[in-house]
Amino acid sequence: MDVLLVVLAAIAIITGIIGSLLPVLPGPPLAWAGLLLLHYSDYAQFSQRFLIITAIITIAVVALDYIIPVWGTKKHGGSKAGQYGAVAGIIIGLFAGPAGIILGPFLGAFIGELLHDPGNRSRALRAAWGSFIGSLVGTGVKVVLCFVFAWYYLEALIW
Repeated sequence: MDVLLVVLAAIAIITGIIGSLLPVLPGPPLAWAGLLLLHYSDYAQFSQRFLIITAIITIAVVALDYIIPVWGTKKHGGSKAGQYGAVAGIIIGLFAGPAGIILGPFLGAFIGELLHDPGNRSRALRAAWGSFIGSLVGTGVKVVLCFVFAWYYLEALIW
């Protein structure tokens, strides 16, 4: 049974890393579930405090993944319309595959800014760029978190 838990934990963590890049899989929650599965085996025992803290971090990172593109839009001069467009782009992008996740916030912020001020394309592009950078940062944070969880997995099994 323990070997099965270790294998399932490895699959969950690897799937979590992949899910950090693909929109159809919830990356960090899957990787955290891998740590939880490992915890229930005889190979590793994480403290309750560790599991709670990593769960809170996981929830925060998932939430930030939706907030950072909107924040990037705002920091690059976007109006409320651009921010709403970025949110709409995130939601619509979820259904358009990996390209939609990357381009959705960009296009949403760009279109939102153009609807707000049709004559100011440079502002629209700046806001869209901020949203794009925010999306990349959010993805990067998810990937890093999943690799940290993979490190804890390996540490528990090897050391």
